[in-house]
Amino acid sequence: MQECNQCGKCCTKYGGGDLAVSTSEIELWELFQPEIFKFVKNKQIWFDPKTGNKLERCPFLQTEAKANELAATKYTCSIYLDRPEDCRHYPSRIDEMLKDECEMLEQQDLKNPKQAQRKLDVLMIDSRPASLS
Repeated sequence: MQECNQCGKCCTKYGGGDLAVSTSEIELWELFQPEIFKFVKNKQIWFDPKTGNKLERCPFLQTEAKANELAATKYTCSIYLDRPEDCRHYPSRIDEMLKDECEMLEQQDLKNPKQAQRKLDVLMIDSRPASLS
């Protein structure tokens, strides 16, 4: 398994507000991160603060400037340290990564998904709650 190359597939697929977000996350954003909280509506994320319309993608997903026109597009998260728990826990399973066409997977991972899952579990140990470990 290779390191994340910031392809953004996870964020563009799941970042349109369909993520689960807890009441405690929302409350923390309201108190300490009002720039994030303003995109919350009725305990759901991501809504345009001006129109109230649901956004099609996370407002905090940004594309990096390309080094040249042939370079792949790379994405960054401007709220990485305060991102929703769902974002923190991704990816959790190899089959999920396959479905999402995650570019972290290599041929050897596809040949031995159980070993790849063990690698992923070690890689993600600090990002998951104890219940998922």
